[in-house]
Amino acid sequence: MTSTDYQYISYEDSLKVLKLPYRQGRDRRQFSMYILLPDARDGLWNLAEKLSSEPEFLEKHTQTQEVRVGQFKLPKLKISFGFEASDLLKCLGLHLPFGAEADLSEMVDSPLAQGLCVSSVSHRAFVEVNEEGTEAAATTLMRLMQQSMPRDPPMKIDFVADHPFLFMIREDLTRVVLFLGHVLNPLLGA
Repeated sequence: MTSTDYQYISYEDSLKVLKLPYRQGRDRRQFSMYILLPDARDGLWNLAEKLSSEPEFLEKHTQTQEVRVGQFKLPKLKISFGFEASDLLKCLGLHLPFGAEADLSEMVDSPLAQGLCVSSVSHRAFVEVNEEGTEAAATTLMRLMQQSMPRDPPMKIDFVADHPFLFMIREDLTRVVLFLGHVLNPLLGA
């Protein structure tokens, strides 16, 4: 993905953070994709450690206004992952919905609800970034544009993701992270 548009990019502490807001749906939720690009080509694992150990890390490194962009290159990527989660949930102590004593009557509107239990739980995730934007799960989302142009900052910021980076999709009001991953070799997607 390349762009000459204004983007939400912050740059401090040897880290660039790109925020790509998705179009807001009918409710109040606000989803965004974040690309966290360390300056150091081998800085991915240090960044991951900071992100997991400092609760306000992303808030401290997020731009609230769009800035002028110089070079802007984000590789195409398509990542999908799935796994059967029943055994994992049972290991974490969640046994009730899987057994005969399960009561799913508030989830299922049927007289047969008393006899139901969970037989398996599967998880699938899908994220794609291409020239048109990003897609996550089965929902296509687009970047918002402001009606009036913001004032030009003194310089343009480059954002070229040509080395390992982290990405996440987050609901910004609750700060709940829905997807989190990393790209080790962005040049493979070219």
